[in-house]
Amino acid sequence: MDSYITMGYRDWRWLALWWHHFFLLWSTINGQTRYSIPEELKQGSVVGNLAKDLALGLSDIFDRKMRVASEAGKQYFSVDAGKGELVVNDRIDRETLCGQSASCVLPLQVVVENPLRSHRIEVEIRDINDNSPSFLTQESNLNIPESVALGKRFPLESAEDPDVGSNSLKTYSLSKNEYFSLKYKDTKNGKAVPELVLEKPLDREKNALHQLLLTALDGGNPVTSGTCKIIINVLDINDNFPVFNENEYKVSLKENSTKGTFVIKLSATDADDGLNGQVKYYFGSRTPDSVLSTFEINDITGQIVLKGALDFERSKSYLIEITAKDKGIPEMEGNCRVQLDVEDINDNAPEIVLTSKPSPVPEDAPGGTVVALISVRDLDSGENGKVTLRLPKGSPFNLNPSFSNNYELVTSGPLDRESFSEYNIEITATDSGSPPLSSKKIIAVSITDVNDNPPIFKQPSYYVYLKENGVPGSILYSVSASDLDFGENAKISYSILDSKVQDVSVSSYVYINSDNGSIYSMHSFDYEKLKVFQIQVQAKDQGSPSLSSNATVHVFILDQNDNAPAVIYPSSAALGSLSHQRMPRSAKAGHLVTKLTAVDADSGHNAWISYKLTEATDASLFTVNLYTGEVRTKRAVSEQDDSSQRLLIEIKDDGEPVQSATVTVSILLEDGLHEPILDLRQKVSEPSKKTGRITLYLILSLASVSVLSLVTFLILAVKCMRSSRSSDSCCMTRSDCDNYKNPNRNLQIQLNTDGPIKYVEVLGGDMLSQSQSFRSCMSPMSEYSDFTLIKPSSTTDFKEVISVLDASLPDSTWTFESQQCCSWNTLLFRSYWMLGRCCAPIALVVVQRDLLPPPTILTVASALLRARDERRMRLNTQTK
Repeated sequence: MDSYITMGYRDWRWLALWWHHFFLLWSTINGQTRYSIPEELKQGSVVGNLAKDLALGLSDIFDRKMRVASEAGKQYFSVDAGKGELVVNDRIDRETLCGQSASCVLPLQVVVENPLRSHRIEVEIRDINDNSPSFLTQESNLNIPESVALGKRFPLESAEDPDVGSNSLKTYSLSKNEYFSLKYKDTKNGKAVPELVLEKPLDREKNALHQLLLTALDGGNPVTSGTCKIIINVLDINDNFPVFNENEYKVSLKENSTKGTFVIKLSATDADDGLNGQVKYYFGSRTPDSVLSTFEINDITGQIVLKGALDFERSKSYLIEITAKDKGIPEMEGNCRVQLDVEDINDNAPEIVLTSKPSPVPEDAPGGTVVALISVRDLDSGENGKVTLRLPKGSPFNLNPSFSNNYELVTSGPLDRESFSEYNIEITATDSGSPPLSSKKIIAVSITDVNDNPPIFKQPSYYVYLKENGVPGSILYSVSASDLDFGENAKISYSILDSKVQDVSVSSYVYINSDNGSIYSMHSFDYEKLKVFQIQVQAKDQGSPSLSSNATVHVFILDQNDNAPAVIYPSSAALGSLSHQRMPRSAKAGHLVTKLTAVDADSGHNAWISYKLTEATDASLFTVNLYTGEVRTKRAVSEQDDSSQRLLIEIKDDGEPVQSATVTVSILLEDGLHEPILDLRQKVSEPSKKTGRITLYLILSLASVSVLSLVTFLILAVKCMRSSRSSDSCCMTRSDCDNYKNPNRNLQIQLNTDGPIKYVEVLGGDMLSQSQSFRSCMSPMSEYSDFTLIKPSSTTDFKEVISVLDASLPDSTWTFESQQCCSWNTLLFRSYWMLGRCCAPIALVVVQRDLLPPPTILTVASALLRARDERRMRLNTQTK
C-alpha cells in the first residue's frame, strides 16, 4: 500500500516539475545566452529558441549549417533545423555531470557558417529530487558493552544523497525505543553525522540484542528516504574504547607523489590493560575502493602510506575513515577521519580542439578572413591551466581570441597558391605552469587558385627555317607556353592573330592546333614569291577573366634550286636557243665574239651561274669564259676555217640538283667585215687632214650619245613628275606595292668598251640594300631604245619576255613596257643608238649583285674595265 502511495506521489512530483520547467528561463550575462532546465528531461524537450535569441532567421539554420558543440564531450543537445530550437538530445543526469557541486552549468558553442561565426551559450542544469538518501549497508552491527555509561555516543553510518540543495539529505529519524536516542555531530565539512546516545543503562541479562531502524530523509517535495537496520549487541567486560588524539586529521599531498610516500601516522589510546588495551588500526568498514587502492595503513603503527598514484584531475580530495580496535573481548573501537587534499601540479599538457574544420581559402582572400575556429583546454587548475597559443613566425595567419579559450584562425596577409598551394599551420599551445607544458596541432589549409598568371611562352620569339616547295599540311613548328595557375586557369589554347602577308591574311598560309601549339602550313611556299613572314601566336588560358600572352614566329623560306638559268642576252637566244653572230675573218686571238648574259631566279649558290662550251664546229677556235659568258677566239681566224661556225653552250647554276639551259650560237665568218676601229687605224696612219676629221667625228658622236642619253632621262623624269598615273607616259616612280621608303638616291653611269660592244654600268641607290623600287613605264615612241625592268623574285619567265620582245620589234631595236615593281639592283637596261656608220651600238648593262655570285661579279667588273683600258690603249696607239 505504501509503495503505491509513494509511486503516485512521485508521478505527481514529476508532472509538477515538468509543467514547472516547461516555460524555460533564460538570461544574457556578459553577452552570453543562458538557459536553465531541470535534469532528466525527455529526449526532444525544448530548451530555448536559438534562432530568435541569436537573431537568426529560420532559413539561416539550414543555409548556414547551425550546429552545437559541447565542451563536456558528450552531445546532450541538438538544433531543430525546422524551428531553430535547442532541444535535448540525450538523458542529462546532473549528478553524473557535476556531482555535489552547488552550480551545474554546461557550456555550449553554437557554430554557424557563411560567414563563419560562433556563439557561446550556457545551460544551467537544475537538480530535481530524483535520488533518495541511501546507506552504504542495509544493516549495521554495533557491539556495546553493558558497562557503558549513560550518554555515551556511538557514531552511525551517514547516508548519502547525490542531490543538492533542498533535495539533499536533511535529517535522520530513529525508530522508537527506550534505550537510545538520536543526536547529531557536526563535522568540518558541514555534514551532520548521526550518533546513538545511550539514554538508559544496558543490561545484557535482560536484553542482549537491540534492533533499531535508522531513517534518512531529504528535503525534497515530496520527501524521499532511505533506511538502515541497526543491530546492537550488548557485550560484557571490556568497557573502554580506543581514543584518537583528534576526531579528524587534515593533510595534503602533491599529485606526483610516488608509491610509498608517507601520508600520516595516527595514534589512539585505550585505558584498559592487557589485551583490552592493545590497539590495531584499520580502514573503516565503509571505505570505498578508490581509497583502498590508493592508500594502505600499518595496523600496528597506524602509519598511512601512498599505495597507488594520485591524480588531481580525477579526485581533488579523499575522506578516509580509520577505526582503532582493541584486543579485548568484546572488541572496543574508536574512530577518526583523515581529510587528504591533493595538490595540483602541471602534469597535463594543453589540448587544442578544432571546433570547425577549415574550408579552402581563395588566394585573393582579403586579410581577416576566418579560416577555422579553435578552442583550447587544460585539465590543470590555476596557473597550470592558463594557456597561450602561438603561430610560427612568417605565417600569413593570425589567431584572434573570440571568448574564453576560443580563437578564430584568420588570414593576415596576401596568399599565393603558386608559392604555397597548402599551408600546414602548426599551432603551439603552452600553459603557465612551472615548468610549462605545451602541445602542437597542425591544421591543413588548402589555397584555391584564381586566374592571376598569364600563359608564358618559353621564348618571346621563334625562328623557323622552312624549305620552299614543301608538302602542304606539314608541321612548321610547335610553340609551347606554360601557366603557373591550376585547373581551368592553367588550360591553354593557342591561336594565330590576324595579320597580313603580302596583302593576304596569314590564316591562309598557316593554321595552328589550339591544343598543342603545333603550326602547320596551308600550302607549299615559293621562295621566289615569299622569303620571310611573321606569325603572331597568342596563348590564352581558360580562366575568368582569361589572360593571354603573345609570341612572334619568324618564318624564313629557304631557297631550293627549282629555277633553271634564263638567258637575257643575246635576246635571240631565248627564241629556240639560237643566236646569230657575225665575225670578221681578220679577228685575232682573244677577239670578243659575243657575251652571254643569264640570270637565275634562285638565290645564293643556287643562282651562281657558269658557262661551258659543250659542242663546237671547231673547238680549237673558240672559248667561253666560265664566269662572264664571254665568247672569244682562242687563236686568229685562218682561211681554212669554215665560214659557218656553230657553238653549243651550256649554262648551269651551282644548286643541288643542278639546273641548266643551253644556247646555240651560230657565227658567220665574213671577209671585209671590219670594226670601225680598224678603219680608223688605217686612216690615222696617213698623216693628213682626214685623220683629224675622223677623230673629230668620233668625239662628236660620243658627245651626242651622252647628250641624247641625258636628255632622254630628263624627259622621262619630267613626264613622270607630271603624270605618274598615265600609262602612255615614260616614267619611273616609286612603287606602291612594296612601300619602300628610299628611291634612287645616287645614279652613276660609267662607260666601258670592249671591241664592238660598249658597256655602261649603271649603279642606283644603296647597293647593300634592296629598298629602292620603281614602277617603269615605257612608251614605244623611240625606235632606237629599249628599257627592261626585271624583278628576280617575280615569276616572270625571262625567255618568254625576250621572245615577245624579239618577235614584236626589229633586230636592231626593241621596246618593253613593264608595270612591275623591282629593285635597281635587278635592272637590265639596253639601248641602241644609231648615230651613223662611225658609231657602234652601246649596251647599257646593270649587274645584279644578289643574282650573281661574288666571283662572277668581280669577273664581269674586271672584264669590263679591262676591255675599256685595252680599247683606250689601241685608240691611243693608232692615233699616234
